[in-house]
Amino acid sequence: MRRSLRRLSLLMAPALTALPAAVQPAAAQVSTPTAATSGFYVDPESTAQQWLNANPGDGRAAAIRSSIADVPTARWFGNWSGTIGTATGAYVGAAAAKGKLPILVAYNIPDRDICAGQSGGGAGSAAEYATWIAAFASGIGNRPAVVVLEPDALGDQTCMSADQIAERNGMLRNAIAQFNAKAPNTRLYLDAGNPAWMSAGTMAQHLVAAGVSGAHGFSLNVSNYIGTAQNTAYAKAVNAALRSANGFTKPYVIDTSRNGNGSDGNWCNAAGRRIGTPTQVGGGAEMLLWIKAPGESDGNCGTGAGSTAGQFLPQVAYNLIYGY
Repeated sequence: MRRSLRRLSLLMAPALTALPAAVQPAAAQVSTPTAATSGFYVDPESTAQQWLNANPGDGRAAAIRSSIADVPTARWFGNWSGTIGTATGAYVGAAAAKGKLPILVAYNIPDRDICAGQSGGGAGSAAEYATWIAAFASGIGNRPAVVVLEPDALGDQTCMSADQIAERNGMLRNAIAQFNAKAPNTRLYLDAGNPAWMSAGTMAQHLVAAGVSGAHGFSLNVSNYIGTAQNTAYAKAVNAALRSANGFTKPYVIDTSRNGNGSDGNWCNAAGRRIGTPTQVGGGAEMLLWIKAPGESDGNCGTGAGSTAGQFLPQVAYNLIYGY
């Protein structure tokens, strides 16, 4: 989490130099990537690319390649990633070797997706998570990166006890401290759910309790379909609440990977949705990012019935390209 007090470097990566003045973070609040980059990193081992490698003659392949696999998209890391410091280090190192900025998601908090259950799992304890997230940050080190911290963790709390929520907030605050200490050139965004989950004022309270003052910013709409304009309005309301009660605001990013047709109220492999604006700097937020990979299932539900969360479904991907 980017709450370092070092002076804002004027050598900010070219991939991020286009930030509008309105969203430039305060120099006293954050450090920023200083290694030269030239755009965002495209994961050569994404699930879409793996499917393409195995199915080059499929009639859907050309569309999936150009519209999904070639778009910079986050790689998610969790308890499936093996030795986590090695995994994040290899990924960020590969991006650095190409002069590109990688996008990563940390998704391993204990009782992950505790209320919805489709993506359940996570570390076995708070202590295990503390070790894991410290190694995650250490793997990145001083190289530039964008990290989204624990999607759903602040919105998915309706079935949790007060003690569970307090423990989770402690884990997130510690995670922020680990990134500040071990990955000072990472832009870390604490996930803030989406506009359909709770009021902006309540989310602002959740963010503060989880330590957003020490983070670079917050993320919205991860794995959801809500339109960019609605997310932008929500982010402004969250920042208004943060300013009013706590005296600060934060930059934010929006997941636009599947919000091209907006939301119909369904969140799990919803039909008739469409890919949105490709990963870029600006666009109303600090960045518009493809955080959820289009075509990867949300779980055994909707158009992904019979699948597991994270499984690549080529027909779902193809449908998202054309809005079917």
